[in-house]
Amino acid sequence: MLLRRLPGLLQARPKRMTEACGGRRLHVYAGNPLKNRGGAAAAESLATVLLGNDGGDHKVLPLQKGRPLTRSDVAASLPTWRLSWLPPARLGLLPAESFVYLGSDAGAAHYWAVDAGELDGGDGSSFVDLRTLMHAADWSDEQAMEELAIAGHAKALLEWHGASRFCGHCGGAMVHIEAGRRKECTNPSCRKRSYPRVDPVVIMLVVDKENDRVLLSRQSRYAPRMWSCLAGFAEPGESLEEAVRRETWEETGIQVGEVVYHSSQPWPVGRSSMPCQLMVGFFAHAQSLDIRVDHDELEDARWHSREDVRRALAYEEYDATRRATAEKVNQMCNGGEDKSQRTQSSYPAMSGELGPMYVPGPYAIAHHLISSWVNENGSDGVDSLSRKSTSFSSL
Repeated sequence: MLLRRLPGLLQARPKRMTEACGGRRLHVYAGNPLKNRGGAAAAESLATVLLGNDGGDHKVLPLQKGRPLTRSDVAASLPTWRLSWLPPARLGLLPAESFVYLGSDAGAAHYWAVDAGELDGGDGSSFVDLRTLMHAADWSDEQAMEELAIAGHAKALLEWHGASRFCGHCGGAMVHIEAGRRKECTNPSCRKRSYPRVDPVVIMLVVDKENDRVLLSRQSRYAPRMWSCLAGFAEPGESLEEAVRRETWEETGIQVGEVVYHSSQPWPVGRSSMPCQLMVGFFAHAQSLDIRVDHDELEDARWHSREDVRRALAYEEYDATRRATAEKVNQMCNGGEDKSQRTQSSYPAMSGELGPMYVPGPYAIAHHLISSWVNENGSDGVDSLSRKSTSFSSL
């Protein structure tokens, strides 16, 4: 029988949709409520439970190909999803070492994730792509935001395990240790340990202070009319500020001076070759204005006025898209759609009169970089952000 509610910490937490610093809203995939992630004692307890003995309070989130088991929340007035946690007894045929520890809540319940293989989740549930859940989540629903953070953490850990089965030093087989939080080479002469890693990605809103406008770009994979910030991977041996300047120059020919930190966002839904990323957001002051697009990287890049960007942020279809995607998730969980279908909406639903452009929705750090600039007082939003920031550099 599926657990109908995630008990303890997730439901008892007070409303907290802003960060302590700056009053900014938490990003999607941030704000994971599970703590105490050292899982050695929890692993021993789980092994006892899997043997059929009484071993404590354990909840397991199964995933298939990175898709968490999800159910529709029948108590909600509008289509809403929740993660579907199973008791370990439902997964007793899987070896204890295949489970990875996610953490515990204030009530001492232990939470795990496991690659469920071909497990059938049961009636009222479905394995749903994490991006789909992201687009279907109500931004004001704190429980959905926290469960996205938990599911993103689970997906990242399991994909790291899948991609690190062999030692990069000697080629020996790697095994789980510390409840799946680490891996160790089985070669007695090596015993090299491996730890989960994230790939840092700089994402920057380039600002032309003199003309009160920002540089936005398009990639060929974007939906029609969508524009976003520049982004790129930091390289070995360079600071994040240097990565901002290098990527901006390489992709658009724009020279950047001062670089101002905004916020960061875990991003466990990146490309399959690098599935776990940390998006680090910056404002970048442009020192040149002539754009030279690298068409191997971008389809286009243009300067956009504050008013044009403000209209793009006011686009009314974001919520319509969320509701439509939430309804699709509800249908999948209740057998109304093919459960193997990858259902996701990465851009606003098109209906009525379309605006000339729009920017990514509130699930993306790009949205918050852009909206922070648009909504700052005065003609120069970045100067006021620089005064507030505790981390900025003109090196």
